[in-house]
Amino acid sequence: QVQLVESGGGLVQAGDSLRLSCAASGRTFSDDAMGWFRQAPGKEREFVAANYWSGRRTTYTESVKGRFTISRDNAKNTVYLQMNSLKPEDTAVYYCALDGFGRGSTQSRAYEYWGQGTQVTVSS
Repeated sequence: QVQLVESGGGLVQAGDSLRLSCAASGRTFSDDAMGWFRQAPGKEREFVAANYWSGRRTTYTESVKGRFTISRDNAKNTVYLQMNSLKPEDTAVYYCALDGFGRGSTQSRAYEYWGQGTQVTVSS
């Protein structure tokens, strides 16, 4: 059974940094695409970043480009989201997700497995 467990969320001030981690178990994910999504209160879940092709390719939503970096350690079955220069509008529950077909899609429906989420709150 595949499990994804996120960690690293918290309460920070605008301009601070956080690094989220997502540990996968139940499969070797080196060929899988891993994505990060977020959902703010009252809003739909949105794509943040994806890492695919065994980590050789990444894609980001426009609002986080230059501030967030997705990376992975295949030996540890872990994907990371380094978030710098955080803004209040980054406040959301952040979810990691796994796409066993390795597509690196920006669409949530492409991902079969999801973590439970970790809260990120950025105060102004």
